Amino acid sequence: MNPDHDPHHRFALEARAAKRAAAHAAGVDEAYIASFVERFYALVRGDERLGPIFASRVSDWPEHLDRMKSFWRSVLHNSGEYQGRPMPKHVAIDGLDDAHFERWLTLFYATLRDDEPTEAATQRVGATARNIADSLLTGIALHRHGIVGGKAGRELPHV
Repeated sequence: MNPDHDPHHRFALEARAAKRAAAHAAGVDEAYIASFVERFYALVRGDERLGPIFASRVSDWPEHLDRMKSFWRSVLHNSGEYQGRPMPKHVAIDGLDDAHFERWLTLFYATLRDDEPTEAATQRVGATARNIADSLLTGIALHRHGIVGGKAGRELPHV
């Protein structure tokens, strides 16, 4: 069957376009994502809690930033371009816990507020970041503690 005539394919394309249009309408376009990622990771690199974690794992910052831009475009625009697996990378970091994710979100939210195109952009991107942090923290807790770690990120801050 021709993909253009497949209703599921058409629906997926329409949903992707709608998500991108909504993000753009809020001010979350490709240029904003690129700028945000650069500013955010500059804060992370200089942070006393998070900086050392990244410094020990990231040797090529331009490559890492490009990967993070791809990740955020995929998440915020449903672009489908990011092909990585963030969970195993985070699970592999010994000692990564709530305090690290709380600090990550604090820096993330500060970066959002620093150059806020719209309140809608801050809410959209901030809520997405919190869901990602919650998911990663829960995955780490499940890996370490089994089902008892089931909703580890419930206490993380909201934007």
